[in-house]
Amino acid sequence: MLSRRHLLVLAGTGGLAVTFGCSSPESQAAQRFAFTLTDAEWRKRLSPAQYRILRQAGTERAFTSPLDKEKRAGIFACAGCGLPLYSSRTKYDSRTGWPSFYAPLKDAIRTRTDYAIGVPRTEVICRRCGGHLGHVFDDGPPPTGKRYCMNGLALAFKPA
Repeated sequence: MLSRRHLLVLAGTGGLAVTFGCSSPESQAAQRFAFTLTDAEWRKRLSPAQYRILRQAGTERAFTSPLDKEKRAGIFACAGCGLPLYSSRTKYDSRTGWPSFYAPLKDAIRTRTDYAIGVPRTEVICRRCGGHLGHVFDDGPPPTGKRYCMNGLALAFKPA
């Protein structure tokens, strides 16, 4: 029979496995993407900050991206592979400090559950290269009610 202490240790260990992605079949390495590079190629292609965000699921500090204030017409593409992701028509000021959109372009992104902070969130990744873009939340404006909260360093703006 397991003691209370053993149960707590087992529960904590299982929680750590989920938190660090050890039990998730959805890991980036397990998925196949149309655009793939070696780790060395990604490091050469991206700045160190972009690599940390796109390839290691990092987050930039709020209010540091010039794309948060970008108001011109155009397309926001993946900084890793160039896939168009969001139209400027769906961009809005969420006042969170990150570029935010209420809808992605058709077939541009994938989502998966992220436990990095210990609670489930919906991570947004590029459909073509698997790069981490940010997260999506259910507190956005109409018509979708979604807030795609993206890291500016994960995006490249292409003016119309």
